[in-house]
Amino acid sequence: MNIGIDLGGTKTELIALRDGRELLRFRTSTPQDDYVATVENIVSMVHRAEQSLAARATVGIGIPGALSRSTGRVKNANSTWLIGEDLKGDLQRSLNRPVAIENDANCFALSEATNGAAAGAESVFGVIIGTGCGGGLIFRGQVVAGVNAIAGEWGHNPLPWAEASDEAMPCYCGLRGCLETYLSGPGMARHFAAVTGRTLTAREIAALAEAGDEQAAAHLERYCGWLARGLASVINIFDPEVIVLGGGLSNISLLYERGPQLWENWVFSDRVDTRLVPPRFGDSSGVRGAAWLGAQQEETA
Repeated sequence: MNIGIDLGGTKTELIALRDGRELLRFRTSTPQDDYVATVENIVSMVHRAEQSLAARATVGIGIPGALSRSTGRVKNANSTWLIGEDLKGDLQRSLNRPVAIENDANCFALSEATNGAAAGAESVFGVIIGTGCGGGLIFRGQVVAGVNAIAGEWGHNPLPWAEASDEAMPCYCGLRGCLETYLSGPGMARHFAAVTGRTLTAREIAALAEAGDEQAAAHLERYCGWLARGLASVINIFDPEVIVLGGGLSNISLLYERGPQLWENWVFSDRVDTRLVPPRFGDSSGVRGAAWLGAQQEETA
């Protein structure tokens, strides 16, 4: 049995799989600004699942950050109370077993590459566009984490081929003009407000665009251009067979039409065969990928 856990900023989700078949799934609230309580919550969830299913499991966890290669501690986490903590060590001691931990975007990509929308592809880029903007690389079924554990972090590169009208807004990382400030839901909303003076969420903008609102439709087209430029830079470097979109904004159907149409302007090739697809498992992909992560660790142990 394989347990996967998606540790989010507001909720923590657990799934238990056996041979890819879902046995159990439940969510709890993530303790805010409390590292010790966060660890205790994860441990309690694992024990609850194992007791319910009367089986011991491998454990994989997706986190909104990464583990430092030099210290083994959490870095780059949106859930800032995790930063600098020995999450892997503390969980392994509490659960008395190996625990696999990866960035949540890597888990999403692994899920979709294993038996999701990109199953069978040799190279996959999994994209998260929601409250943030992350990414994960998969090659031949394995996560490519990189020597610095930041492979796929396209959200903290600048918007490529930026135009004068593309206002560079500050990013939480301390820089300006990161892709995250354009492509995340909050980023999309901030740019819309700056241009129109209307304060709407990304979901509301997309709905209005579909309903024929001219300002919303124009902004969504602008967003498609930002996405296409960002993905073109990834294709120019990694050249994946499949790009899978995840996160709340992945539900905007126009992205799958306009993205490939537009990215041909910037991809350094006479033709582009990369496929842009929605996720098979939707919001469940991250937690499923975490479960596959634990299974892979067991196989290589």
